[in-house]
Amino acid sequence: MVYISPAMKVEDLINNPDFVIEDFVGYVYITTHIPTNRQYVGRKAFFHNTTKKLGKKELAEIPVTKGRRPTKKSITKESDWKTYYGSATEIKLCKPEDMMRHVLRLCKTKKELTYYEAKYLFQYNVLEDSRFINDNILGKFYSKDLILS
Repeated sequence: MVYISPAMKVEDLINNPDFVIEDFVGYVYITTHIPTNRQYVGRKAFFHNTTKKLGKKELAEIPVTKGRRPTKKSITKESDWKTYYGSATEIKLCKPEDMMRHVLRLCKTKKELTYYEAKYLFQYNVLEDSRFINDNILGKFYSKDLILS
Protein backbone atom coordinates (compact mmCIF):
# COMPACT_ATOMS: atom_id res chain seq x y z
CA MET A 1 0.00 0.00 0.00
CA VAL A 2 1.33 3.39 -1.00
CA TYR A 3 0.38 6.24 1.30
CA ILE A 4 -0.16 9.60 -0.42
CA SER A 5 0.96 12.46 1.76
CA PRO A 6 0.02 16.03 0.83
CA ALA A 7 3.65 16.65 -0.07
CA MET A 8 4.24 13.52 -2.18
CA LYS A 9 5.99 14.28 -5.43
CA VAL A 10 5.88 12.20 -8.61
CA GLU A 11 9.60 11.60 -8.11
CA ASP A 12 8.75 9.95 -4.75
CA LEU A 13 6.59 7.42 -6.63
CA ILE A 14 9.35 6.75 -9.15
CA ASN A 15 11.90 6.10 -6.39
CA ASN A 16 9.58 4.14 -4.05
CA PRO A 17 10.40 0.40 -4.18
CA ASP A 18 7.00 -0.46 -2.64
CA PHE A 19 5.08 1.30 -5.43
CA VAL A 20 3.57 -1.23 -7.87
CA ILE A 21 2.48 0.58 -11.01
CA GLU A 22 0.09 -2.23 -12.05
CA ASP A 23 -2.06 -1.60 -8.93
CA PHE A 24 -3.21 1.77 -10.32
CA VAL A 25 -4.52 3.24 -13.57
CA GLY A 26 -3.02 6.69 -13.04
CA TYR A 27 -2.83 9.75 -10.83
CA VAL A 28 -4.18 13.27 -10.49
CA TYR A 29 -1.41 15.83 -10.07
CA ILE A 30 -0.70 19.50 -9.61
CA THR A 31 2.30 21.00 -11.37
CA THR A 32 3.81 24.27 -10.15
CA HIS A 33 6.03 26.51 -12.26
CA ILE A 34 8.43 27.65 -9.52
CA PRO A 35 9.57 31.04 -10.98
CA THR A 36 5.99 32.30 -11.57
CA ASN A 37 4.14 30.15 -9.00
CA ARG A 38 1.51 29.35 -11.66
CA GLN A 39 -0.10 25.92 -11.35
CA TYR A 40 -1.72 23.27 -13.52
CA VAL A 41 -4.02 20.46 -12.35
CA GLY A 42 -4.30 17.36 -14.51
CA ARG A 43 -4.30 13.59 -14.68
CA LYS A 44 -1.93 11.04 -16.16
CA ALA A 45 -2.51 7.35 -16.89
CA PHE A 46 0.35 4.92 -16.29
CA PHE A 47 -0.47 2.85 -19.39
CA HIS A 48 -2.00 3.47 -22.80
CA ASN A 49 -3.30 1.14 -25.49
CA THR A 50 -2.12 1.24 -29.07
CA THR A 51 -2.62 -1.00 -32.09
CA LYS A 52 0.02 -2.67 -34.21
CA LYS A 53 -0.45 -4.16 -37.64
CA LEU A 54 0.04 -7.93 -37.67
CA GLY A 55 2.98 -9.24 -39.70
CA LYS A 56 2.85 -12.08 -42.23
CA LYS A 57 3.95 -14.71 -39.68
CA GLU A 58 1.40 -13.57 -37.11
CA LEU A 59 -1.38 -13.56 -39.72
CA ALA A 60 -0.41 -17.08 -40.80
CA GLU A 61 -0.66 -18.33 -37.18
CA ILE A 62 -4.28 -17.18 -36.81
CA PRO A 63 -6.64 -20.15 -37.32
CA VAL A 64 -9.13 -19.90 -40.17
CA THR A 65 -12.62 -19.22 -38.83
CA LYS A 66 -15.83 -17.65 -40.03
CA GLY A 67 -15.77 -13.92 -40.50
CA ARG A 68 -13.04 -11.46 -41.13
CA ARG A 69 -9.53 -12.12 -39.83
CA PRO A 70 -8.00 -9.50 -37.55
CA THR A 71 -5.27 -7.35 -39.12
CA LYS A 72 -4.18 -5.53 -35.96
CA LYS A 73 -3.44 -6.41 -32.38
CA SER A 74 -3.81 -4.31 -29.25
CA ILE A 75 -0.68 -3.51 -27.25
CA THR A 76 -0.51 -1.93 -23.79
CA LYS A 77 2.52 0.28 -23.18
CA GLU A 78 3.75 2.27 -20.21
CA SER A 79 3.13 5.98 -20.75
CA ASP A 80 5.61 8.81 -20.29
CA TRP A 81 4.31 9.48 -16.77
CA LYS A 82 7.80 9.77 -15.28
CA THR A 83 8.67 12.79 -17.42
CA TYR A 84 5.18 14.26 -17.97
CA TYR A 85 4.38 17.68 -16.50
CA GLY A 86 1.14 18.66 -18.25
CA SER A 87 -0.58 19.18 -21.57
CA ALA A 88 -0.82 22.99 -21.51
CA THR A 89 1.42 24.79 -24.00
CA GLU A 90 2.73 27.04 -21.22
CA ILE A 91 3.86 23.95 -19.26
CA LYS A 92 5.48 22.30 -22.28
CA LEU A 93 7.62 25.39 -22.92
CA CYS A 94 9.09 25.36 -19.39
CA LYS A 95 12.25 23.56 -18.32
CA PRO A 96 11.70 20.50 -16.08
CA GLU A 97 14.02 21.95 -13.43
CA ASP A 98 11.64 24.92 -13.09
CA MET A 99 8.68 22.59 -12.40
CA MET A 100 7.48 20.74 -9.30
CA ARG A 101 4.86 17.95 -9.51
CA HIS A 102 2.76 16.73 -6.60
CA VAL A 103 0.44 13.72 -6.60
CA LEU A 104 -3.03 14.63 -5.37
CA ARG A 105 -4.49 11.12 -5.72
CA LEU A 106 -3.67 7.69 -7.09
CA CYS A 107 -6.63 6.10 -8.90
CA LYS A 108 -7.50 2.46 -9.57
CA THR A 109 -9.99 2.94 -12.46
CA LYS A 110 -10.31 5.29 -15.45
CA LYS A 111 -13.66 6.51 -14.20
CA GLU A 112 -12.17 7.33 -10.80
CA LEU A 113 -9.29 9.15 -12.55
CA THR A 114 -11.72 11.32 -14.54
CA TYR A 115 -13.89 12.01 -11.48
CA TYR A 116 -11.03 13.09 -9.22
CA GLU A 117 -9.46 15.27 -11.91
CA ALA A 118 -12.78 17.11 -12.33
CA LYS A 119 -13.26 17.28 -8.55
CA TYR A 120 -9.85 18.91 -7.99
CA LEU A 121 -10.31 21.27 -10.95
CA PHE A 122 -13.56 22.58 -9.43
CA GLN A 123 -12.20 22.46 -5.86
CA TYR A 124 -9.20 24.62 -6.78
CA ASN A 125 -11.46 26.92 -8.83
CA VAL A 126 -9.00 26.77 -11.73
CA LEU A 127 -11.16 28.65 -14.25
CA GLU A 128 -11.57 31.73 -12.08
CA ASP A 129 -8.18 31.87 -10.34
CA SER A 130 -5.47 33.49 -12.48
CA ARG A 131 -2.74 31.45 -10.72
CA PHE A 132 -3.91 28.40 -12.66
CA ILE A 133 -2.95 27.65 -16.25
CA ASN A 134 -5.98 25.41 -16.85
CA ASP A 135 -8.45 27.00 -19.25
CA ASN A 136 -11.11 24.28 -19.38
CA ILE A 137 -12.65 21.43 -17.40
CA LEU A 138 -13.52 18.21 -19.26
CA GLY A 139 -13.58 20.13 -22.54
CA LYS A 140 -17.03 21.46 -21.56
CA PHE A 141 -16.42 24.38 -19.20
CA TYR A 142 -14.09 27.13 -20.47
CA SER A 143 -12.71 30.14 -18.62
CA LYS A 144 -13.45 32.36 -21.63
CA ASP A 145 -17.18 31.53 -21.32
CA LEU A 146 -17.44 32.61 -17.67
CA ILE A 147 -18.80 36.01 -16.80
CA LEU A 148 -16.78 37.05 -13.78
CA SER A 149 -18.05 39.92 -11.69
